[in-house]
Amino acid sequence: MNKDKSKSFICSFCAKSRDEVKKLIQGPDDGVFICDECITLSFNIVHEEQNEINEHYVYTPQAIYDHLNDYVIGQEEAKKVLSVAVYNHYKRINHIATDIELDKSNVLLLGPSGSGKTLLASTVAKILDVPFAIADATTVTESGYVGDDVENLITKLLFNSEYDIDRAEKGIIYIDEIDKKSRKSESASITRDVSGEGVQQALLKMIEGTEVRVPPGGGRKHPGQEMISVNTKDILFILGGAFVDLEKHIKKRLNKTKSIGFGSNLDEFKEENYLSHIEPDDLVEFGLIPELIGRIPVRVGLEELTKEQLIQVLTQPKNSIVKQFQRLFEMDNVKLEFTDGACEEIVKVCNDTKVGARGLRSVIENVLLDVQFSLPTYQKKGIIKVVINEETIKKQQEPFLVYGKKQQTK
Repeated sequence: MNKDKSKSFICSFCAKSRDEVKKLIQGPDDGVFICDECITLSFNIVHEEQNEINEHYVYTPQAIYDHLNDYVIGQEEAKKVLSVAVYNHYKRINHIATDIELDKSNVLLLGPSGSGKTLLASTVAKILDVPFAIADATTVTESGYVGDDVENLITKLLFNSEYDIDRAEKGIIYIDEIDKKSRKSESASITRDVSGEGVQQALLKMIEGTEVRVPPGGGRKHPGQEMISVNTKDILFILGGAFVDLEKHIKKRLNKTKSIGFGSNLDEFKEENYLSHIEPDDLVEFGLIPELIGRIPVRVGLEELTKEQLIQVLTQPKNSIVKQFQRLFEMDNVKLEFTDGACEEIVKVCNDTKVGARGLRSVIENVLLDVQFSLPTYQKKGIIKVVINEETIKKQQEPFLVYGKKQQTK
């Protein structure tokens, strides 16, 4: 009797008995069961179908722009330009081949340190849910030289896509500080410029679209080693750099142009608009090779953030630095508060050191170091709030601690 009953406990999908699987779950009706293996298989099928739907869905420029507004303060022109470029890129990928070949909309972001170049690139990848890899151009070298091989950029993208080649081939690579790889001079050199032009040439091939063979674990290639082949033709490349002193060159060129002619006004161009007037020749004179410039058709300048914008960066975006620390403190049942004076002083420290928004987190980390060290014990001491005021930042005083009877949380 019991033996016959045991046989009736089988998966309604694969017909395996409960002795053959880890888990057998009964449905609402008698005699209906599903095993853990069929649940996992069903989940994977639904997940794959959802990924196929997502791959063919293209956000509109307005939708991308609106999402960027949730995370990026200011830089309205850059957000608009990037939204259109990204839209065109993924529309191109999903485009049915015709007699007209569509080129990639690779992007060059120019602007001072801390203006939001990296944030823009990473946020776009997050919005689109595509693999994203970031690299510092100063650590990249040509193949065969000490340092990160150019092809390691693809290895990073593969790793971040969990080695899903199809997803990696539709990902985004952001290369920061590309301006540090400019040619040292316009004159040809007998020796190879490993730190400059050589790297640009290596990047050019990858940006144009080529088949890159990389070792699964990264590092240098070895004879006989198994390789993974990745096609880069649909990978979007976003390059960024501060391009220090480039504005001076643009200003000189613009003023020279305006001075030719009667009644010209040399003050017509404001300093914050110089990068918006960038021309390919400006980049060539700076030290980028013409072939690379030609493969980055979308170029936009970012403005240095104002004091008011930096305060907004600190407090307003969805994942603002202040909100992140407040959430961390909430996990220990302690409220964290920043006064307006504290925020202004934090921004002042960043402006004094010329690091822009990039330095905001470091300032707060230093201020809250001792508090975070003792935070797990605050609940026992009856501390319910930590207040960071202007004096905490300006004079490096201890934060103000508020004690009170706390409600018990379940």
